[in-house]
Amino acid sequence: MKIRNFKKSDFTSVKSIYQQGIDTGNATFQKKAKGWNEWNSSFLITCRIVAELNNEVVGWAALSAASNRTVYNGVAEVSIYIAKNYANYGIGNSLLSELISTSENEGIWTLQAGIFPENESSIAIHSKNGFKTIGVREKLGKMNGAWRDILFMERRSKVVGI
Repeated sequence: MKIRNFKKSDFTSVKSIYQQGIDTGNATFQKKAKGWNEWNSSFLITCRIVAELNNEVVGWAALSAASNRTVYNGVAEVSIYIAKNYANYGIGNSLLSELISTSENEGIWTLQAGIFPENESSIAIHSKNGFKTIGVREKLGKMNGAWRDILFMERRSKVVGI
């Protein structure tokens, strides 16, 4: 497996993997994968990576700004998605580890993640990579008519912003 920077030509695979995550019902409140323009504008340009296996994109990770206020330039939110056929191969852990390194190279000192409590594998890889549970945001939003909680996790860099 190779982790590399995202290229626009990866977007078809990225969008498909994103939709697979949406379809689980435990990855995001989003109901449909974003098109290129919306996806491209919602993530930082510098922190977008993909996992490639046998020349196939099998996962991706990217960061979005936590706020547009200047004081929060070093705080970003993690998005990470793995193709359903490649779950439990360590790809998520590898992507998150690389995303952390990339983010620190870009001067980001805090990473945040909002995760459905039912998404135990995502919670596990975030915990393994130094994220701590800050709390639960109860009934943050409705999904298919039911209120959903979000586990809020955070990782503070030990090398940036100290």
